[in-house]
Amino acid sequence: MSEAAHPPALLAEVAALPALPGVYRYFDADGGVLYVGKARNLKKRVSSYFQKNHGGTRIGHMVSKIVRMETTAVRSEAEALLLENNLIKTLNPRYNILFRDDKSYPYLKITGARRPVAEATAGPPAAAAFPRVAYYRGAVDRRHSYFGPYPSAWAVKESIQLLQKVFRLRTCEDTVFSNRTRPCLLYQIKRCSGPCVGHVSPEAYTQDVQNAGDFLRGDAQAVLDALESRMMAHSQRLEFELAADLRNQMTALSKVLHQQSVDTVSDKDVDILAVKVQGGKACVNLAMVRGGRHLGDRPYFPAHVEDAAAWQGLDAEEGAPGEAAAVVPVEVQVLEAFIAQHYLGVPVPPALITSEPVSKALLEALGEQSGVRVTAVHNPREQRRIWLEMAQKNAALQLARLLAEEGSQQARTRALVDALDLAPDNLDTFRIECFDISHTAGEATQASCVVFHHHKMQNSEYRRYNIEGITPGDDYAAMRQVLTRRYSKLAEAARDPAHAAGPTASATARLPDLVLVDGGKGQVSMAREVFAELGLDLGLITGVEKGEGRKVGLEELVFADGRDKVYLGKDSAALMLVAQIRDEAHRFAITGMRAQRARVRTGGSKLEEIPGIGAKRRAKLLQRFGGIRGVASAGVEDIATVDGISRELAEEIYRALH
Repeated sequence: MSEAAHPPALLAEVAALPALPGVYRYFDADGGVLYVGKARNLKKRVSSYFQKNHGGTRIGHMVSKIVRMETTAVRSEAEALLLENNLIKTLNPRYNILFRDDKSYPYLKITGARRPVAEATAGPPAAAAFPRVAYYRGAVDRRHSYFGPYPSAWAVKESIQLLQKVFRLRTCEDTVFSNRTRPCLLYQIKRCSGPCVGHVSPEAYTQDVQNAGDFLRGDAQAVLDALESRMMAHSQRLEFELAADLRNQMTALSKVLHQQSVDTVSDKDVDILAVKVQGGKACVNLAMVRGGRHLGDRPYFPAHVEDAAAWQGLDAEEGAPGEAAAVVPVEVQVLEAFIAQHYLGVPVPPALITSEPVSKALLEALGEQSGVRVTAVHNPREQRRIWLEMAQKNAALQLARLLAEEGSQQARTRALVDALDLAPDNLDTFRIECFDISHTAGEATQASCVVFHHHKMQNSEYRRYNIEGITPGDDYAAMRQVLTRRYSKLAEAARDPAHAAGPTASATARLPDLVLVDGGKGQVSMAREVFAELGLDLGLITGVEKGEGRKVGLEELVFADGRDKVYLGKDSAALMLVAQIRDEAHRFAITGMRAQRARVRTGGSKLEEIPGIGAKRRAKLLQRFGGIRGVASAGVEDIATVDGISRELAEEIYRALH
């Protein structure tokens, strides 16, 4: 790319860069972020983009779009790496290797395990005296103990079942616990020690909670030794029933340890990371070991892997003078990108087992960020080798599944394009938008718009439209309204490119290649009128008309531009794709309509959301007025007559419901 193609101000800025470590960001003419990178030497690294002719490569295509640049100098390469990946996660640049931001890992929680356990008192047992084990996602509360993260909900629930079998901890809610008068089924099948009805003392239960925590932290042998000591003590005091209970606990725990092979493993908290690259796609398989127990794995699929080879050429040029240009394999780049992005905000274990070697600078940055010294081994032995081989096999299987699915998805897109005789510029960017109308006898009418793009449904781009100002039940008027609202601004932007490039223009907004409407000739005619008024291409509109008997597979396609109806065939891949998109639009519309109807019928607010209204007052109000609609229709004076409702609270209720 020649220097003349870039603004002089940009080239002057590049020439003035310092020879310091830092992070740079490239932007296009619309303000979109193209690329975020780090450098040991900002001046040398950034200059390399503009001093070479990159030809027609993807990197050359990206460089040709650069109109603006931002840089941040930092103190060290580790600091640059942390800042780079924070910016990647925040800005979602188009040409970086990106991993979806999925930090919602589940945890196993033991409630109140960090509080002093209450002493036993006369009367019913207090729930606070007997901590509960539970599945948990969300923010951490210091009053409780959390174990994990776990790779899946299934892994957490399996661990909870294990704790029930071995330590017999309760799983019931505090409200259920406080209202029990006899033990539940879990006590009968020896999955709970029955603290709700006093079948276990607070001291004994506390010991079980402590043992469960020690086991989850990997101190299984210490737990076994403690159980054995307690069993022998009970035996010497001739308390044979208590000794038998502890013996059964030890047997159950020993069985679990044998199944997990924990007794042969010295590692407690380890993450195993295996990467597989094939066919322009990649998979990083993350397996977790916590407390010495292998909890399972989870696959991750990055975006923009195809650009990794282009960037590595520039990375190699940044070495010290006289150094040979190091070729960094794509697998290493993908794995390092995952590690750098994944562990932002997620606890990092002290040991990583990786299928590829990772840089020391990355490990130092992780340690600096987490306060934990992190080590990585890429050629492990014994049990670690078994774990890594398992992760590598799963990465290969998951990537093969992805490639097979994407191949079939692309085949369906191609089949639809061929069946409709379309000629998109790029099949991978072929975009379909589908509309459906939903209501119940005219009530709470909503329209849905779902988007199919890049061979899959893009649920982040789905939209719902509340339809107002029409005759209830008039689906044609609803379709006219939603299409007008959806495409009027896009049509204006198409006529006025200067308006399209304005500051309020959406970076992703563009006319689709195909517009599907769920309906036959009537709905298509309405869509044709809207498109004619907006000056849009009528050939974009296709209606999905139900076949004879409304049977699935007999649908016909109706066109707005006068073409004859088309029946694709029951086994057609094109029809399967159309049916998938149509059904998704219908599902999205139905769920939105039901939620809207519920809000309408409850007066737009719920009693429990009003400050001062608890379960008892809510029950009294509903009983007095026969339901929420009765409360909403009551006046302040009537509401104030309910026992426990003051005049001020009645006024607050009235305001909330109106």
